[in-house]
Amino acid sequence: MDIRFYNTLTNEVARFEPLNPGQVKMYSCGPTVYDFAHVGNFRSFLFADFLRRFLEASGFDVWHVMNITDVGHMTDDAVVDGSGEDKMQVAARRLKEDKKSGKVEDGAVANPDDPYEVAEYFGQAFIDDGRKLGLKVVSEVPQRVPKATKYIAEMQQMISRLIQREHAYVGSDGVVYFSVESFPRYGQLSGNTLEALRVGAGGRIDINNQSCKRHPADFMLWKPDPKHIMKWDSPWGAGYPGWHIECSTMSMHVLETDVLDIHTGGEDLIFPHHECEIAQSCGATGNELFSRFWMHTRFLLVEGEKMSKSKGNFFTVRDVLSGKATGTPVHPAVLRMELIKAHYRAHSNFTAKGLTDSANIVRRLTELGQRLRDECGGIPKEIDRTEHPVVSKFLQALANDLNVSEAMTVVHAWISSPGEDASEAYGVLLALDQVLGVWELTADDSETQDPESDIAANLCTLIDEARGARDFSAADAHRDHLIQLGYEVRSSPDGTSAKKKLA
Repeated sequence: MDIRFYNTLTNEVARFEPLNPGQVKMYSCGPTVYDFAHVGNFRSFLFADFLRRFLEASGFDVWHVMNITDVGHMTDDAVVDGSGEDKMQVAARRLKEDKKSGKVEDGAVANPDDPYEVAEYFGQAFIDDGRKLGLKVVSEVPQRVPKATKYIAEMQQMISRLIQREHAYVGSDGVVYFSVESFPRYGQLSGNTLEALRVGAGGRIDINNQSCKRHPADFMLWKPDPKHIMKWDSPWGAGYPGWHIECSTMSMHVLETDVLDIHTGGEDLIFPHHECEIAQSCGATGNELFSRFWMHTRFLLVEGEKMSKSKGNFFTVRDVLSGKATGTPVHPAVLRMELIKAHYRAHSNFTAKGLTDSANIVRRLTELGQRLRDECGGIPKEIDRTEHPVVSKFLQALANDLNVSEAMTVVHAWISSPGEDASEAYGVLLALDQVLGVWELTADDSETQDPESDIAANLCTLIDEARGARDFSAADAHRDHLIQLGYEVRSSPDGTSAKKKLA
C-alpha cells in the first residue's frame, strides 16, 4: 500500500517508508504534568494514537513513545529559553492553595510542596484519562512513557557531547546554551531565520539573557540554580535541564535510534520546541536528520473560539466526561470520536452539536457490534485487510495523509449495509475498530455492571407499577429521575427499559 503523509519539515506530502522495513519508530510530545490535560492536549495525543493504529493495521510493528515532562518546562514556553517559572513549581503552589480550599480530594497529594508528588498526581491523572479514551501507549507505562526526571544523566551526557562538538557553550551567567549559529539548518522546520530571531521575532527571545549569549536565539540546555524546586548535580553546577533537551534524549534512548521515523505534536510545538530538538539532536549525532517525518495537529477550537479560561470554554477531559463542560455526561468513546473525526491538519471545532453527531456514530457502531456479536457467538471471521473491499478501501483512504473524512464515509456506508454473514461483518467491524478504537470502549458496556444499574432497574419497575395503577404523575417522576441519571427510557407493552446514554 502506498502510504503518503504531509511532512512539516519539507512542506509536502511524501511517500512514507520507515528506515527499517516493517518497523516504525515514532515519538510524540506528551503532557507536562502540572494540571489535568484538556481536550486540546488530547486532540494531539489521540491523533498520534490514531496514526499508530493505522500503521499497525497496515502491518507495521510500531514502537511508539510518548513522554511525560515533569521538570524544566517553563511558563513562557514560546520563548526559546523557556523563561518564567517552572510549570511544576506553579502546579505545586496552585495545588497547595486548592487543597486548602477543598478543590482537590482529600489525600490526593499528601505534600503539595513536593513536586514529585504533584507530578505523580497529575501524571497518573493523564494515564487514567488516556486509558478511558483508548490511548494505547498508556498501556505500556513505564517502558514507552518515560519521565524526564528519570533521564537526567542521559541529558547531561548529550549536553557534554554538544559542548565537545562545539555546538554548546557555558555563558557568562553559568547557563549552558546551544549555539544556533553552529547549526546552519536552524529554522528549517519553522521557517524562521537567524537574522529575524536576532531582532526578537515574535517576542520569542528573552532579552534579559541576550548579553550572556553569543546569539539572542541560543537556547538553554542546563541552568545552574541551587534554589530551583527540582535540581541535580552536574558539571555545570546544581540545577535543571532545559525543556528541549529532554525530548531529544528520551526519544533516542527509549526508541534506541538516532533517527526517528515520525515525530508528532501540536502545531504550537513547531517553534521553538521542535526546531530546537532538531538542532541539538543532529548536533550531538552528526546526522542530517533527527526525524524523517514531522506531523503536527492544528489547534482545537471550542464553538469557533480559541480555548481560554477567561472565556469559560477551557475544558479538561474530566470536565467533558463528567458533564461539567456541557451539562450532560459524555461517554469516552464519544469524546474519542469527536477528537479524531476531523483531519489533523485542519482546525477542529469542539461543539455540542459535534458531540451529538459523534454520539450518533458511536451508537450506530455499538448497536451493530452488539447485534453482530450475538448473532455469530462472538467468533469473527478472519479478514484479509488488503483484499476485503470495505477494510482495504478504509485503509486506502487513510493512506492518503490520514483522510479520515473519506475513511468515515466508507464506515457509514458499511454500517448501513453490513451484509448477511454476521461472522464476516463482525470481523470487518473489529478490523475497522483496530484504527477507530471506539467499539472497544463500548463493547463491554452491556456486560459491565453499572454502579447505577440497580437503581435504574428499580425505577423501571416503579414506572411499570405506577402505569399499572394509572398513577401517571408518579410514572413521570420516576422517568424524569432516570433521565437525570443519564438514561434513555422506553416503555412498551412488555415493560419499561432504560439504557445509559452515550452523550
